[in-house]
Amino acid sequence: MVTRVLLVSTNYAPEQAGIGPYATQIAEHWVESGRAEVHVLAGMPHYPNWQVAEEYRGVWRREEDLAGVRVHRRRHSVPARQTAVRRALYEASILAHGVVAPPRMDAPDAVVAQLPSLAGGALGARLARRHGVPYIPVVQDLMGAAAAQSGIRGGGRAAAAARAVESRVLRRASLVGVIHETFVPRVAAMGVDEKRIRVVPNWSHVSGPTRPRAEMRALLGWREGQTVLLHSGNMGLKQGLEVLVEAARSDPSVRVVLMGDGNQREQLAALGAGLPNLDFLRPAEAAEFTDVLAAADVLAVTQRSSVLDMSVPSKLTSYFAAGRPVVASVADGGGTAEEMRRAGAGLVVPPEDPEALLAAVRKLAGDWDLGVALGAKGPVYVREHLSSEAGLGRITALLDEALDRDEDGAGGSGADADASRDAGAGSESGGAADGDGDSREPVVHNPPVVHRRKAADAPAGEPVPHTEQTG
Repeated sequence: MVTRVLLVSTNYAPEQAGIGPYATQIAEHWVESGRAEVHVLAGMPHYPNWQVAEEYRGVWRREEDLAGVRVHRRRHSVPARQTAVRRALYEASILAHGVVAPPRMDAPDAVVAQLPSLAGGALGARLARRHGVPYIPVVQDLMGAAAAQSGIRGGGRAAAAARAVESRVLRRASLVGVIHETFVPRVAAMGVDEKRIRVVPNWSHVSGPTRPRAEMRALLGWREGQTVLLHSGNMGLKQGLEVLVEAARSDPSVRVVLMGDGNQREQLAALGAGLPNLDFLRPAEAAEFTDVLAAADVLAVTQRSSVLDMSVPSKLTSYFAAGRPVVASVADGGGTAEEMRRAGAGLVVPPEDPEALLAAVRKLAGDWDLGVALGAKGPVYVREHLSSEAGLGRITALLDEALDRDEDGAGGSGADADASRDAGAGSESGGAADGDGDSREPVVHNPPVVHRRKAADAPAGEPVPHTEQTG
């Protein structure tokens, strides 16, 4: 017999960027290992271009089986452009449809949720409480900080509300997973006991390059001897990709390539109109993705100067796997800069400074041995710290620990008393966070309707304490 798990993740396959691939690999890993029957409550595929995928347009609800995982999709709004109001409507539509039409399934043994979205986290908390089972959110982005730091219009006013919801959702958890240790103080400040926080870093979900660089460059039309600076991934507000457009404007000898999609793509194209050394590419197919990355001379990760501790770009795990040097135009002291220094696979420069970025690119392009040496550190870091086996093992250990704590009576939830009181419909969608956090006795739930059923050949992993420096 196996454990029945509900994973709440707005983003899921067939999305190939951002959080979707991680949620997909987690669910499929649990199924393939024989340790879990997995259901996923997901939205309609729409990321990173913020348009619903063609085959899902007009669909209200859909149940589908993907690689042994039962996926329950619910329709929601998809804003083509990001403002605080539109983001709020996006979250509200996810919450409303999930409340009205929860997954049709037998009671789960545990509920795991990927944050963002906040609405998904609230739905996960609600469904876990309904069934009296552990709730385990995994924080990929800090949404209160994101509202304040990302540059979204109206974000400053929305930040307090987002933090209140985020705090309420996280304090209800049995355990909280965070993808980087720089998130720990932020989550603890929301009233979550640090003893219930675990660091579960993301992993590299792509394989290394296989095609010769010269062959791939020829296919892409990149001539030998020309320095190619490539950014791959979401083109959103928090990335601050204007710095790359201005770098292209400042140095015509550097070919700047923006590969991907996002709600800022059109604005960036308009800003760089007429620049012969600025290219926009659609996302590469999965089979050749790392080959494209490896064909570039330098890979770029950029963030606005205001982005400090809200997120660590998942693109870094793919960049490191590609074996090319990385230039990070990001704020010093944040999680992204820390991860760059830990890997040793590139250079960190001040954000929103095209001249500093270009100086680093010229340094790497002009010193081939340096570029090769730094780039070579990426795959080593992936192998030692960011392997899928290690990453999936940490997530599985988190689930196992939460289930073990529940069986031992150590807590199905870390919620305080008023969280139990306001558990009615829609209570997760708003309200101020309570200042006393976990100072009260935790809510004691009745035993789960369906108890954990662990396969004989699937031993529980060991938890990863939040103080451990994992990639």
